[in-house]
Amino acid sequence: MGSCWSDGSNGGGGGMVSGGGGGTTSSAATPNDAVDHYLKSRGYNGLFSQIELSFSASNLRDRDVISKSDAMVVVYTKGRDGTLAELFRTEVVLNSLSPKWIKNLTIGYQFEIVQTLLFRVYDIDTQFRNSKEELLKLDEQQFLGEATCTLSEIVTKSNRTVALELMRKEGVGAQTQPQNNGKLIVHAEESLASKTNTELVFRGLNLESKDTFSKSDPFLVISKFVEHGAPIPVSKTEVLKNDLNPLWKPVSLSVQQVGSKDSPLVIECLDFNGNGNHDLIGKVQKSLSDLEKLHLAGQGINLVLPTGVGHKHEDRVLKSQLFVDKFTETVQHTFLEYLASGFELNFMVAIDFTASNGNPRLPDSLHYIDPTGRLNAYQRAIVEVGEVLQFYDSDKRFPAWGFGARPIDIPVSHCFNLNGSSTYCEVDGIQGIMNAYNGALFNVSFAGPTLFGPVINAAATIASDSLSQSAKKYYVLLIITDGVITDLQETRDSIVSASDLPLSILIVGVGGADYKEMEVLDGDKGEKLESSTGRIASRDIVQFVALRDIQYGEVSVVEALLAELPTQFLTYMRNRNITPTSTNTSSSSF
Repeated sequence: MGSCWSDGSNGGGGGMVSGGGGGTTSSAATPNDAVDHYLKSRGYNGLFSQIELSFSASNLRDRDVISKSDAMVVVYTKGRDGTLAELFRTEVVLNSLSPKWIKNLTIGYQFEIVQTLLFRVYDIDTQFRNSKEELLKLDEQQFLGEATCTLSEIVTKSNRTVALELMRKEGVGAQTQPQNNGKLIVHAEESLASKTNTELVFRGLNLESKDTFSKSDPFLVISKFVEHGAPIPVSKTEVLKNDLNPLWKPVSLSVQQVGSKDSPLVIECLDFNGNGNHDLIGKVQKSLSDLEKLHLAGQGINLVLPTGVGHKHEDRVLKSQLFVDKFTETVQHTFLEYLASGFELNFMVAIDFTASNGNPRLPDSLHYIDPTGRLNAYQRAIVEVGEVLQFYDSDKRFPAWGFGARPIDIPVSHCFNLNGSSTYCEVDGIQGIMNAYNGALFNVSFAGPTLFGPVINAAATIASDSLSQSAKKYYVLLIITDGVITDLQETRDSIVSASDLPLSILIVGVGGADYKEMEVLDGDKGEKLESSTGRIASRDIVQFVALRDIQYGEVSVVEALLAELPTQFLTYMRNRNITPTSTNTSSSSF
C-alpha cells in the first residue's frame, strides 16, 4: 500500500500541548457523558445480538464395547485468566458416533469482547441414561475430547459453521495433536428478534420542575425487567437543558434487547444533576405494544411518582405526560449479516513516538519495555484492541505507522512505516505489530510535535482506494498517543473528510495529559465536527478513551473503545444504501 514518509518542519520538543485554536465540548456534552457513566453503573452495555448455537459431531471415538457412544456436549466460557464457567449441556444422544443434538445454546454475541468457548464431549455411562443431564457428574463419564474457539470465529464464517478437531487433553495420555477423536461441528444462527428494530420519538408535556431557580433538565431512561435484581437500562435519550416540554431525539430498540413486544418496560423521566443523584420526575410502565397503541391513538400517558415505603407504597399520578410522537418498526440488516456476506474490518495502528513519552530505556517512560514481560500502555492497547479486531480481517496484514519521530536518515516524520520499510506499511498479525513497535523504539529519535492529520490522511487514502475498487472492506484506525494534538483544526478537517469513507478512528490516550481538547473529536462528547470550510461531518467516526481511567488487567477500556464500532459500520452502510446481498455496482458499491 506504499509508504507515507512526511517531511516535518517542526523538530524537537515532542508532545507539545495545543495552545488554543481548538474547540471545546458543547454545553450538552458534560451532562450526557455523566448520564452514560450513570447508566453503565446500573448495568447498561453496548448492543449485542442473540445467537443460537447448534451442535453435531462426526467420527467420535467409540468407548463402548457392545454399542456405540452415548454422547453429550458441555459448553464452558473461558475467562482471560483461563478460568472456566459451565454454560450449557446438550441432551444425550444414544448409540451414535455422528450425533446431531436437538438442544441448542442461546448466547449473546458482543462484538467488543473476545468470547472464548470450550466444548467438551462425553460418553455417558449406561447406568446414568435416565438421569437429568444437569445432574450428571462429569468425572464419572468417559471423556471423548475437547475443542475451543471464539464466538467471533464462528459468526465471521460465511456459513457461520466451524468444524473443530476434538483433542484429548484430560488425564493420562493427554494429547497435543488430534488422533482420530472426531470433529465437533458448531453452527450459529442469529435470532430474528435481533433484526427487528423499533424507532421511537418521545415528547414530554408539563413536566414538573425539580430545580428551585430554573426548569428541569430532563432525560429518559428505558429499562427492562430481569428475573432477579433491579431493571437494567437498555436505552436512553439525551439531556435537554431547562425544558419542561421536551422533544427528544429518536431512540432505537431492537425487540431482542427488551425480550418481546409484550415485555414490560420501565420508562423513567429524570432531572439531570451534576453530582449523579438525578431526581425522578416520574415514570411509566409500558411494553412496546402499549407504546405503539399510544402513538396510533395520539394520546399521552400521565407519569406517576412513587410515594411512601413498604405497605404504604402508593403512586401519585402527575399532570406531567409522556407522548410517543413516532413509532416505526423495521427489519434491518445486522452487523453479522454483513460479515456473513463477505464484509471485513481491516485493522490499522498508528503509534506516538514524541519526546514527551520519555526515554524508552528508562522505567518511567511510557514506551519502556519491562524485562518481566509486563506490557506497557502502548503494548496493552495494541494487544487488547487487536485481539478483538483480528478475527474480522481475513489476511491479518495490518498497516502500522509511527509519528512524531525522526527515523534513520530522514527528517522528523508524522507518518512513517513502523516496519522500517520505505515501500510498504503492512505487518503480519498482532505479533507483527508488536515486533515492528519494539524494533522502532530503538531505531528512531523521539521528537515532535503531536500531529494526527498525516496518519489519518494515510488511512483515509487506503480506505478511499478500497472504495474505488468496490472492495468489501471497512477500516479501523487505532491511534495511541500520550499528548494533546497540536494540529487540532487540521485533524478536524481530516476527520470530516474521512466521515464519508469506510473508516472509523479509535484513539487511546496514555499517560497523564489533559485530553479535554482531544475529546471534542469524539462525536459522543459534543456536537458534530465542523471543518475549517464549514463542512459538517456526515457521521461520527471517532471514539476516544483515556487509558488511565482503568486499572491494569481490566478490559473495560477496550469495551468502551469498541462498543460503538458496529453502529458506526452500520451507519456507513445504511447511508450508502449498501445491503449484505447487494452486488458491487456503481449505484450501491462499497
